[in-house]
Amino acid sequence: MITRSAIFRGRIHAGQEALFYRLVEEKMIPAWRQMLHAQSVRAYRPHTAEAGFEDVFLVQQVDYPSHAALAEALASPNRAAAMAAMEEIRPLYEGFHHHVVYEPLGGRADGQSG
Repeated sequence: MITRSAIFRGRIHAGQEALFYRLVEEKMIPAWRQMLHAQSVRAYRPHTAEAGFEDVFLVQQVDYPSHAALAEALASPNRAAAMAAMEEIRPLYEGFHHHVVYEPLGGRADGQSG
């Protein structure tokens, strides 16, 4: 299993926070769940952060069975739906997001061996 994460940095426009997070729940999470081969979808609203990371306002994680499955998902038509949902929330914030693909250590997703 691998996890693809999107880390959103910047700031949500003042007064738009509730709408932003509601649209993430109503539009983005369902779109991410529809991604081909997506096994689990998680989205987090940061509570606290270390110095230098106070501008992180959303973290998303999607688990896929393999790198090949992720590549297929990113090339699939389902990604267009996720990108369309993204365009709905984009006007609500200033900033950017970047992706990180993680692999578990120890051969299991929970990091435990065996």
